Amino acid sequence: MPFTCTKDFAPARPRSRRRVLVGILSALAVLPVVVVASASPASADTSQFRGVNWAVPGDNFKKVPLVLDGLNQSDSYATVRAKADAVYSGFASQLGVNTVRLPVNTHTVSSSWWNAYRGTIDAATARGFKVILAYWEDGAAAGGRITNTAAFNSMWNTVTTQYGSNSLVYFEPMNEPHGYSASEWTNLAASWINARPSIPRGRILVGGTGYSQDIRPVCADSRLNGTLLSYHHYAFFYGTKDYAGWVQSFRERLGNCASRAILTEFGAPMDTGLNYNNASSTDNFVRYLRADTDSLRDLRMGSIYWPALGGKITAGQNYDWYSMFALNGSGTNLSVSIRNSTGADRLRHGWGSDRPTTPRYEAETSPAVCTGSIDSNWSGYSGTGFCNGDNTTGAFAQFTIDAASAGTATLGIRFANGTTGARPADLVVNGSMAQAVSFESTGGWTGWTTKTVVVPVRAGSNTIRLNPTTANGLPNLDYLELT
Repeated sequence: MPFTCTKDFAPARPRSRRRVLVGILSALAVLPVVVVASASPASADTSQFRGVNWAVPGDNFKKVPLVLDGLNQSDSYATVRAKADAVYSGFASQLGVNTVRLPVNTHTVSSSWWNAYRGTIDAATARGFKVILAYWEDGAAAGGRITNTAAFNSMWNTVTTQYGSNSLVYFEPMNEPHGYSASEWTNLAASWINARPSIPRGRILVGGTGYSQDIRPVCADSRLNGTLLSYHHYAFFYGTKDYAGWVQSFRERLGNCASRAILTEFGAPMDTGLNYNNASSTDNFVRYLRADTDSLRDLRMGSIYWPALGGKITAGQNYDWYSMFALNGSGTNLSVSIRNSTGADRLRHGWGSDRPTTPRYEAETSPAVCTGSIDSNWSGYSGTGFCNGDNTTGAFAQFTIDAASAGTATLGIRFANGTTGARPADLVVNGSMAQAVSFESTGGWTGWTTKTVVVPVRAGSNTIRLNPTTANGLPNLDYLELT
């Protein structure tokens, strides 16, 4: 995610602050050669990359070791790996992810934390994920320029020595090199590559110029032939456009280089109830995300969504409103849940792995029943309102859904719980108790998230009822989806 915006447009809930580009690189010194074991080059078809970014809460621009969302710096390697296994399992099963982009910096790799942090890499490659390791400026770089060449080189020498022989690990020398001119950046990238001749070029991602926004100068430099190209495209870079305008915006800075490009960062709000499956929407974010994912599919480009977890903290919340997943649980007992199923649908569409449109049953729409009131005072809900149930054990919410066949079905229950404690309930299917469900705190009444449960269903109509088991009642309920 860029530390600064490059255009004057700002969304309603700002992503970042502007600041002056500072920092001077005294010389583009020739980087020391590090010899590592050879490895096979990557495939030239970037559609194989179906990924997400796992980030630090507050973003990855840190002058300290990087601790990803869900991790603690006191964690051992075994604990980090167990947590990462749980997170990756959710990424894969719920979204079809096969790639994760992880940050590195000089403070992480030079500290004892690196020995534990490597569990995030090893857990990913053990399950067959591809891993992109990207450097975020951390004081050894500032203002989009490297300011401590020795620390930068030492970090990359360690990382490439340890993972250069692993064909699933890819290297991105610098995220968003916005402090350099095009010629300065391509010179630096070429020096990085020449210093590490044993790393196959097909496993190196060179970012575009600026905030990785324009890959044309990088693609045109013959010294960088054979590398992959890292491309970023956000709505807040370019303001408001119609769908055709967003398609043009996405494609023009690719030039003729889409076959080498991976969209390593793009994203949109996932907690506001936007319907990204609505091709007729006039919402700028919906138009933007639909244009990006349609273009990805048409061009057979891979993509890495920003972020899955972590990222900038949105004002008044404890997470990034762009984040695709909510993180649940504690210790190594972690799970993730998708915040917006239509956003997930668009990612799959971009990857060429669509699934049928998810049936959605709004809590405020008949035949749904809400023992309480239909309210609209907390933003982020879908449709025209949400069910605010009475705070009593006798209250309930009920949905009527249609199942194509008998068996089991996965339900996504979108809710918000602005209290500090969980709100438990019994989930009753067709009059029979199916399971107990706990609706954890979401950090605020606008912090909508989705609880996923698997229940038995019969072919045709089914009633799904939630009965609170304490006098606190149910959380606010937005809708139920049959996935």
